[in-house]
Amino acid sequence: METSQFQIPNPPYDIIILGASGFTGKYVVREALKFLNTPSSPLKTLALAGRSHEKLTKTLQWAAHPSSPPPDVSIIIADTTDPPSLVSLCNQTKLLLNCVGPYRIHGEPVVAACASSGCDYLDITGEPEFMEKMEAKYHEKAVETGSLIVSACGFDSIPAEMGVMFNTRQWVAPAVPNHVTAYVSLESDKKIVGNFATYESAVLGVGSMDTLQEWRRSRPRKPRPVIPGPPPPKGPIIEYQEKIGLRAVKLPSADAVVVRRTLVTLMENPCGLPGINESPEHIEKREAYWSSVKPAHFGVKIASKSLLGIYRIIGVGVFLGLLSRISFGRWLLLKFPSFFSFGWFRKTGPSEEEVSSASFKMWFVGYGFSDSNLASERNSKPDMQIITRVMGPEIGYVTTPISLIQCALIVLSQRENLPKGGVYTPGIVFGPDLQERLQENGVSFDLVSKTALRGPAAA
Repeated sequence: METSQFQIPNPPYDIIILGASGFTGKYVVREALKFLNTPSSPLKTLALAGRSHEKLTKTLQWAAHPSSPPPDVSIIIADTTDPPSLVSLCNQTKLLLNCVGPYRIHGEPVVAACASSGCDYLDITGEPEFMEKMEAKYHEKAVETGSLIVSACGFDSIPAEMGVMFNTRQWVAPAVPNHVTAYVSLESDKKIVGNFATYESAVLGVGSMDTLQEWRRSRPRKPRPVIPGPPPPKGPIIEYQEKIGLRAVKLPSADAVVVRRTLVTLMENPCGLPGINESPEHIEKREAYWSSVKPAHFGVKIASKSLLGIYRIIGVGVFLGLLSRISFGRWLLLKFPSFFSFGWFRKTGPSEEEVSSASFKMWFVGYGFSDSNLASERNSKPDMQIITRVMGPEIGYVTTPISLIQCALIVLSQRENLPKGGVYTPGIVFGPDLQERLQENGVSFDLVSKTALRGPAAA
C-alpha cells in the first residue's frame, strides 16, 4: 500500500472525535461506542478531544449509559484556536471527526492541520461557503500528503447524495432522468426542535451569501455534466406534489451544491475515483456502481402536509433574509432563536424524548425520458416519472451520527480502496459502499413508483 511520507506510522488511535462534548458531538460518541471493539468492526481505539476535560468525561459517561464508560477511551485537550494542539491530534490518529461548528468560524484550522499532516478528516457541516473554500485552498496539499478530507457527512448531505444517486440508478437504459427534486418532510409525535449551531450556521450563511456569490464568480468555471433534455421549469413558489400528498417550498441548502460537485467530479472521472491499492473486486464494484449513476438537475424543497406549516417555513425564511444581512439583525436572530424560528430552534436543543420521537422522509421525484432519443427532440417534455424515498430517524442527533460513523468505518476498513487524498464530497468517495451500511443501521431506501406520464410533467 502506498503511504504518505507525511503520515506518522501506526498512530495510537483509529478515531479522535473533536468537539465530542458539543450538542451533536455527544451523540456521535454514543454512536461510535456501538462499534468500538466489536468483532467485525475496524474501530479498536478511540479518543475524545475538546477544551474541557470535565465536559468530555461527562460526555463519555452519558454516551456509555447505562453501561460503564470504556476504560480505554482517552480524553485529549485541544482547541481550534490552538494550532499546535490540532497538529498533535493529527499525529495521534488515523482519522479525525470534526464536530466543532459553525465551521466557517472554527473549521479551517482543523482542515489545515489534517491537510498538512496527512491525517484523514470527516465533518458534518452543511455550510457551502466553508466546503467550497476548503476544496479550493487545501485540495492540492491534501493530495500531496495523502489526507482524505470529506465534509457534509451528516444529514447534510448524505441522504440527499445517496438518495439522488439511488433514484438515477432506477433509470434503466434507454430511459434517462432529466431532473430530480427532493422533498424533505420532518415528522414527530412531539415538537420538532433543531440544534442552535445549525440555526447559527444558517444565519451566518444567509448573511454572507453575497460574499459567497462574489467569490464563486472569481473562481474558474468548471464544466457541467451534460443532462438530456431541457432545463426544468421553475414552477410555483408553493408547490403541491400530489403523488406524495405534500406542499413544498424551495429550500436553500448545501445538498444541491454537494450533489452538483459530486456530478462534476464524476464527469471528470466516469468510473469514480480509483483507490490507492484497490482490490480487483472493489474496482469491479466501483465501476459497475458509477456506470449506473446518471446526471440530472437536482433541487431540494422542504415539505409539509399543511399549508400553515408552509407559511411558518416561509416566515422563518423571511426573517433570515431580512435580518441576516446586517449585524444588528444577526444579533437579534441569534439572541432570540426560538422567537424568530417559531420555536423550531432553541439554545438548549431538543430533549431526549423529542429526539427519539422524530424522524424524516425524503421523497425523490424524478422526471425523465423513457428513451434518451426523445430528449433531443424539439420541445420535448419528460414522459416518465420515478419516485424513490429515503427514511430514517431524527436528522440532527441520530441520522447525522449514523451517517458520520458509517463513513468513518468505511475509511478505517477500506482505506486502500479509497483515493489517496484530496478534498471531496461524500458521494464520490463512499457511494459504492455507503447505502448498504445505512440500510443496516436504520436508514432505508425504497423504490416507490415508476409511472408513464400522459400529459406535461410537473416541475
